[in-house]
Amino acid sequence: MKMDTESTPGTQSTGSTRGGSPSLFSSAVRVFDISVGEMLWSRRTIFMALVVGGPVVIALAVRAALFLTGRVGRVDGVAMTGQAMFGMMIWFFYLRFTVPVLGVFYGTALIADEVEDKTLTYLFTRPVRRGAVLLGKYLAYFAVTSLVVLPSVMIVWLLIAPIGGTGLAVSFIPLLKDLALLAIGLGAYGALFAFIGAKFKRPLLTGLIFVFGWEQAALMIPGYLKKFTIAYYVQALVPHAMPQEGVMSLIQGLFRDTPSLPVSLLCLAIIWFGFLWLAARTVERKEYVLEQ
Repeated sequence: MKMDTESTPGTQSTGSTRGGSPSLFSSAVRVFDISVGEMLWSRRTIFMALVVGGPVVIALAVRAALFLTGRVGRVDGVAMTGQAMFGMMIWFFYLRFTVPVLGVFYGTALIADEVEDKTLTYLFTRPVRRGAVLLGKYLAYFAVTSLVVLPSVMIVWLLIAPIGGTGLAVSFIPLLKDLALLAIGLGAYGALFAFIGAKFKRPLLTGLIFVFGWEQAALMIPGYLKKFTIAYYVQALVPHAMPQEGVMSLIQGLFRDTPSLPVSLLCLAIIWFGFLWLAARTVERKEYVLEQ
C-alpha cells in the first residue's frame, strides 16, 4: 500500500468528485448501506468476535467456579457482588482493551483498505462527495462494532450481575449507562483513527502505538499529559456510571485524578466530532496515489 500526495511514474491518481453530487447525508447513507454488509461479513468480524468473546469466556469461568465451589471472589476480604464484578469487567476488558482495539483495526482501515485494495478510485469517481464516503463507512463501523459488542456485554451481564443475590432489575440502569459509555468510546476512538487512516501512512501501526504506547504511558505519568488521551476522559465516566454501593469503593482507588462529568463529556464530544470532521476534510482534499 502506498499513500502519497504526489503522482509518480507507474502510479494512478484518483479523480475528483463530479459536479451535481447528491447531498452529503444522502450520499453517506448510500455508502453506509453498501459498507455495513461488507464490514459485517469480513474477516475482521472474526477477529472482533474473538476479542469480545474473551469476557464471555471469563464470565462462564466465574459462573462455573461459583457452581463448583459456591464461593465468589474477594477484595480486601470483602466478597464482590455481581454488580462489582460486572463493573470491573466493563472497565478492564471493554473500555481499556476492546473499544480501543476495535477503533484501531476498523477506524484506520476505513480508507486505508480501499487504497490497499486499489478500489478507492471506483469510490471517488462515483457522483458522491469524498467526505460522504468517509462518513458512510464510519457510520457502518459504528453500527457493526455496536452490534457485535452489545451481545457480548448482555451475555456477561446476564451471567455476572445476578451473583450475590442482586436482581437484574437493580443493575439494569447501570447497564444502560455502561452501554452508553461503550458507544461514546467506540465513537471517539473510531473518529480519531478514521482521521489517522485518512491522513498518515501505516495508520495501523500509528494507532497501535497510540493505544498501547502513548495512552498507557501518559496515564501513568503525573501531570497534564494524560489530558491528551481519550482513555483519560472515557474512564472518568466510569465512576459516574457505576452503582453507588459496593463497586464504588473498589473503583475510587483507580480514579484519583479524573475530570468532572461535564468536562469529560464535552472533551469527548470535541474529540469525536472534531476528528470526524478532520477525517472527512482530509479525504476531500488529499490526492491518494495507488501503486500499480
